[in-house]
Amino acid sequence: MRNSIRRIAAIGGAVLLMSVSGCAGSGGKNSMTLMLDVGYLPKHAPFISAVERGFFKAEGIDLTVMPGSGSTNTVTSVVTGKVDAGWADFGATVTAQGRGVKVKQVNLLQARSAYAVVALAGTGIKSWDDLRGKTVATEGGGAMTAMWPFAMSKLGLKEGDVNVVSASSASKIPGLLAGQWDANLALYVSDQPAIDALGRKAVVLKWSDLGINLYGNGIVVSDEKLKKDPEQVRRFNRAMQKGFLWACQHPDDAAKDFQKQVSGYETGTITLAIRAQCGLNWGTGKSANQFGVMDDAGAQKSIDVARRFLGLNPESNLTPKDVYSNSYLEPLHANETIQAP
Repeated sequence: MRNSIRRIAAIGGAVLLMSVSGCAGSGGKNSMTLMLDVGYLPKHAPFISAVERGFFKAEGIDLTVMPGSGSTNTVTSVVTGKVDAGWADFGATVTAQGRGVKVKQVNLLQARSAYAVVALAGTGIKSWDDLRGKTVATEGGGAMTAMWPFAMSKLGLKEGDVNVVSASSASKIPGLLAGQWDANLALYVSDQPAIDALGRKAVVLKWSDLGINLYGNGIVVSDEKLKKDPEQVRRFNRAMQKGFLWACQHPDDAAKDFQKQVSGYETGTITLAIRAQCGLNWGTGKSANQFGVMDDAGAQKSIDVARRFLGLNPESNLTPKDVYSNSYLEPLHANETIQAP
């Protein structure tokens, strides 16, 4: 059996990525495919280590990790059967379910959101209080853009107090470096390491510090897959949980695993991304010490926000039971030491 990850090269240090051919899975009953949220970035190092260090092999799974092009597309790929599982934003999953898509979140690897305002150190933004009168760039149709008024309300700011401009994903960091705007709305697990890789330091203002404590990304699987092969999903989750936490406990080794597959990133940049990613593992609710576990309160909060900001029909009867399931988990805990197979 051969586990495989598609290889890529990072051009220009952190911003432009180019796919290169890699090994395909061997096919068959024990093969699975996982699609990420976007193209390979240092924040994805734990997924690579989970494969490289044999956690999936130990569960009898030949896993291929594939790049994604946004959480919404990842959810669509899962429900259409293009891939077996996806790494997708909880809010994107909820909005898809509101449209009748039959999928569930089954393993919450980010118990908190990575949403942030990211600026450059030394350019006048040190705290949330410094945003008034500044210009912030965001991608036009993203969830962060839709939810920005929510963050503004938490700050006591109104429309116009912060100038918001639209920018493509590829232009946000170059525009920030060139001084075209003062900050980006971004996932800090992606943008902070990218800025670090370019020799600059980032100031990160986390939305969670404003009390916007929403579920982040997790593993999404189709209802059909859960019905047809629930035991494979349980084996997948066991491997993913152990591999992910192993990488969190061994960031330097996980960085080496990533560098075998993705060129162009220094070790320090990758470990910065791993630590940021792993800082989102544990929530604050009653399931806080159980890795991957979701609860009704957290799911309902995401449903409510989706109704208010993300286009979920206000009349939708979507419930937490429709959104997630912990039935395919054997959750690990914060104090557990993980050994590679």
